[in-house]
Amino acid sequence: MFGMIKNSLFGGNEVTEYKLLSTETKEGINYEVRRYDPAKYASVCSEGRSFDQAASESVKRLLMYTGGSNDQGEGMGMTAPVTITVFTKDDGAMSRRFIVGLRLPSRYQNNPPAPTDSAIKIEDRPGMTVYSLQFGGFAGECEFRLEASRLTRILGETAPYQRKQFFCCSYDPPFKPYGRRNEVWFIQEEP
Repeated sequence: MFGMIKNSLFGGNEVTEYKLLSTETKEGINYEVRRYDPAKYASVCSEGRSFDQAASESVKRLLMYTGGSNDQGEGMGMTAPVTITVFTKDDGAMSRRFIVGLRLPSRYQNNPPAPTDSAIKIEDRPGMTVYSLQFGGFAGECEFRLEASRLTRILGETAPYQRKQFFCCSYDPPFKPYGRRNEVWFIQEEP
């Protein structure tokens, strides 16, 4: 079964597709197991800042890039979600290193415009299977940490996922007041 997420960021029309492998319920909490294909992302690495500072500053840079601050001067539009890769310390707490990324629109996957901002990198992300927990509202560091803890608890000690990093995902522009969508993704270890 295939799923898709219609982009609501800034009126974009790009659809992010994934293969829905299963929907699970544990402790009354629903989560999905999804498969995403490999794709190119524009990303910014931030170190030494808080989650919320890194997200805000990096998203602004990425919006400038997709809005036309690139070697072709071309507005590319947006995709959803904005992904924030969180790296964890040995005790499971968030480090102060984050990678904020946007999947490039489909028509730019083969030949993306070069960023004019040297902090922005174009990266090839491999395909991945994720455990995805969805939640609503405005989300910052506290909310994402809480949801990551919930997903950790319901997956348990034996689930095969990477414990040194996870994704925090936002689907909506900051000015959308209701019906907001956020997710935490844990990357499943490949067999």
